Amino acid sequence: MRDALAGFTRFDEFQKSSGVAPNILSRRLKELVEDGLLEKVCYSTSPARFEYHLTPAGRDFRSVILALAEWGSTHFSPEGRQMQLVEIATQRPVQVQLVDSDNGQPLALEKYQMVPGPAASPMIHYRHDYLQKKHAGDHTQKFAPPSL
Repeated sequence: MRDALAGFTRFDEFQKSSGVAPNILSRRLKELVEDGLLEKVCYSTSPARFEYHLTPAGRDFRSVILALAEWGSTHFSPEGRQMQLVEIATQRPVQVQLVDSDNGQPLALEKYQMVPGPAASPMIHYRHDYLQKKHAGDHTQKFAPPSL
């Protein structure tokens, strides 16, 4: 996904950039197409050749990649950043940060938490309730999800 978001579209580009064996890359691209992140588009019929284009879901994955790159640079690159996000117009370096879109505040662990949504399964509700009790100091309970 990193290479697709950078602009690579062809199998040989992905292979040369990543160094991944062709059989493994073929399987990964097939899975990304099946998962709806990429679409396979024919660009030559004789012989059949394909490009892999980002779908809307694939383009939306960019924020995940940017967050992972920022995290990796912070924790695993003592020699400095290998890549840097910049504002296109000014080339000003930008630090990636997840924020609350309503108030612009960073999504700090102590201020924000995930809770079950409207489509949450019984397992997600059980897990959330268990963790709420544990964080409140109840260390007597055992994590024993009901059979579903």
